[in-house]
Amino acid sequence: MVDDGTAQSEPPWPLPEFCFQVKWDNTIMLFQQLSGLRTEVQPVEDHHGDKPIFNVVGMPGTQKIGNITAKRGVFKSDNEGRAWLNEMTRSTPKPVPVTISLLDEQGSAILVWALANAWPANITFADPKADGNEIAVDTLEIAHQGLTFAMP
Repeated sequence: MVDDGTAQSEPPWPLPEFCFQVKWDNTIMLFQQLSGLRTEVQPVEDHHGDKPIFNVVGMPGTQKIGNITAKRGVFKSDNEGRAWLNEMTRSTPKPVPVTISLLDEQGSAILVWALANAWPANITFADPKADGNEIAVDTLEIAHQGLTFAMP
């Protein structure tokens, strides 16, 4: 029987990096690029017995995490990231839970990461150049105390 393509199920294609949503409290920001979504468990090695060459046992140790870096174009009157940083520097800092979602073309979450006790560590504003014709891009760096993968 010839397959005309009408009975095909969803193909197992890799997910496109279409858009990232960063959400904390009642604030939602969309980003075009994220980096630092990684966690690493450092191994701890222990020696058992009297022959250390043959008796090394590896065990999971402490979790190593880094800051998340998010980049996006600058829009007029778009100050959520700057307001969050100002709030942290002007008052008593209150780290908040942050949710990062990879969105598909329809705006639905495909993958979700949760950050524990996050705060804005750094905002790098676009480098202004009068003779440049590039899009202005701001960079928000988010520090946190833990990264977990959540289900959408």
